[in-house]
Amino acid sequence: MPKAPTTSARPALRRNQACLSCRKRKLKCDAARPHCGTCVKQWQSLISVPPPVGYAHPTEPQCSYDPVEGLPIAPNVDPSERIRMLEEQISQLKSQLNDARYYESRSTSPRHAHLSQNGHRFASGSSNGHTPDSSPNGGGIVLPHASLDAVHQLSPDSTGSLPRGSTSSPEMRQGNQQPIPDPLMDMLFAGWDPDLPDPDTLDHYIDVFFKCDPCGSRVLHRPSFLASMHLHPKDPNYPHPAILHAICASASRWASQEIVTLPDGTRRDKFADLHVSKTRAYIDRTMATGQDIFPVMQACIILSWYFYQEGRWVEVWIFAGFQTRAAVPLRLNYPGTFSATGASAPGAYLAPPKDHRDLECRRRTWWMTIMFDRIVSVGGWLHGVDERDIGTEFPLRRIDFETGANVPPNPQHLLTEDLFVRHPPMYTDSFILFLKAVMLFGRVTDYNTRSNLRANAPPSKNQNPFVLPGFKELDRLVAQDFLQSLPAEFKNVDITSDGALDTDLYMVHLVPHAATITLHNPYLNFSDSSSISTRRCIHATRSILAAYYRLSETSLDITRLHPFATICWYLAAVVQTQLCKYFIEIGDTAREQTVWGEINALRFAMLTYGSRSPIGTRQEKLLQGLMTEIVRMTTQVQPFEVGVPLYPFSHAGVFRKETMPTDGTGAPLPDSTQYDTSDSPTAMTGMVGSMTSSPTMLSNWATPTVRSVSYSHGVPPYAQ
Repeated sequence: MPKAPTTSARPALRRNQACLSCRKRKLKCDAARPHCGTCVKQWQSLISVPPPVGYAHPTEPQCSYDPVEGLPIAPNVDPSERIRMLEEQISQLKSQLNDARYYESRSTSPRHAHLSQNGHRFASGSSNGHTPDSSPNGGGIVLPHASLDAVHQLSPDSTGSLPRGSTSSPEMRQGNQQPIPDPLMDMLFAGWDPDLPDPDTLDHYIDVFFKCDPCGSRVLHRPSFLASMHLHPKDPNYPHPAILHAICASASRWASQEIVTLPDGTRRDKFADLHVSKTRAYIDRTMATGQDIFPVMQACIILSWYFYQEGRWVEVWIFAGFQTRAAVPLRLNYPGTFSATGASAPGAYLAPPKDHRDLECRRRTWWMTIMFDRIVSVGGWLHGVDERDIGTEFPLRRIDFETGANVPPNPQHLLTEDLFVRHPPMYTDSFILFLKAVMLFGRVTDYNTRSNLRANAPPSKNQNPFVLPGFKELDRLVAQDFLQSLPAEFKNVDITSDGALDTDLYMVHLVPHAATITLHNPYLNFSDSSSISTRRCIHATRSILAAYYRLSETSLDITRLHPFATICWYLAAVVQTQLCKYFIEIGDTAREQTVWGEINALRFAMLTYGSRSPIGTRQEKLLQGLMTEIVRMTTQVQPFEVGVPLYPFSHAGVFRKETMPTDGTGAPLPDSTQYDTSDSPTAMTGMVGSMTSSPTMLSNWATPTVRSVSYSHGVPPYAQ
């Protein structure tokens, strides 16, 4: 008797509907996708036993089907992957078509297309001649930071608002309706990186960066950089996106409106954090592939100075080590920033410089790397590159660099014998002098670290450091010869006719004094009237205070200074803290109060700088930690509220008494201390003249002055 037919029976397959594997082996197939049941069972049986030696089981069933509707599919290619590849090809063709239409209809760069009146920002893309796939975030043009509302506001009738078909592309419009121009889509299809702000906003950040940033802007040739911003984003000479993201992060300090400062001084800036992450993504990709290593290294330098100003020390140390070591295989430490030796190694070294501008860009990139390494190493850290391994000549003057003057290379380098005392006018400006001052500080760091590395005992205040090998020569170079040798036009820090201050020259007059304190502080002994180290530290502290007082007389914004100024203020405050402790121990309350005022002046400078750059706030917090002992010892009721004068000769405080902070966390400025305003130069002469152990003679060490008094740097015989 025949069986009754079941309703669940599967209809018979038509010809060629079975998978290729079942048809080849003539097995029953259910044509299930992506793998039929027969192939799945056979694959499960296969992987249930260990494979033979040297053989690996397939990761999935070997099941495939005939192409659909004659579409050719390459062997071992997943259909979904093939669809994705076809969609990318369609996107590229659309981009090329839009580029062609764009240049036919406009003669200007797509950067001048106005996106919106609100200046929305977008997300990942490409520039510098790269396709969107070159972005570290992956391929395709995506807009994770642009809301749909913003897109609809820009163009309500744009293709982006239409329904999408199975290929994820907008459906074609019906009829003969002409498309309405969409500036956002014009920008994206033209190759603009949607991670960057709109062109007008980006121009503003670049302008702020070159005007306000005292660090990272040194590695870029400003005229050619600004000119390259008018090129098409896909032009090979267009600035690398890593540099643009780093500039946005750095300039956000002066232009961002999204900053939140936490109680510990840490800043939270969403805009800056976004561009920091984008820059780091390019750096990570370059570390893995070696692509675009030189422009990415320039971006790394800009980002490193941003971290330094933020006081993010772990990232500062990591980036200092990375960029220093990355510059060495590029042969930037060789004369001319190039060496033919070993140049045949694939991808190891840069090609020779293309022209004088390229050569000078490499020089400045190298020296900014070394300057960063020296500044980061202040405090006793080993340097990333030894002086003896640096053969690169010093850079040219900034005016020659920016104007493209055909000037021969700077004849001075680190092995030049009279490098720190001879400054050829043709190769000297404030930046080069600042670079020399930092390298001089680096020598002090080298001396301290190498002397202490294998020393049997730490330095003692009762020790005569001038008997140590090399100390006397280094002291003379740091404490007197360098500053005395400055050319006449650089001996004074003056405000220019347009009301500006040369911040590099200001640091030239600050860094040697900070280096002097670093060299002599281990031997500081206030109880020994013949201690040269004490006199050196006191004079250096007075000079740093005087420089700050002169700046406070003006309306200039001290947050525009180089961030290394905060370290100089901190070192001066350390000496004043030790002096304050000495006055507490001998019971000299009046002079103790004077020193407290000077300490608070330096605290105020750090906190003012910290209002824009957290490094100032962090250094002030560190100083408060060092002041714990003297705060406990002092008889002053509120030592953090001892008055700070408005000017060094002023008897009036900056704020009235009723405006005093009560919590002691800020820099209090009430009730000014009376300062000696006589014309007697005893305040300075007391630092170098012979002194007795009488406490009254020590009053000269606590009397501030800012007058330009001739100072003899001769070192009196040390009392053996």
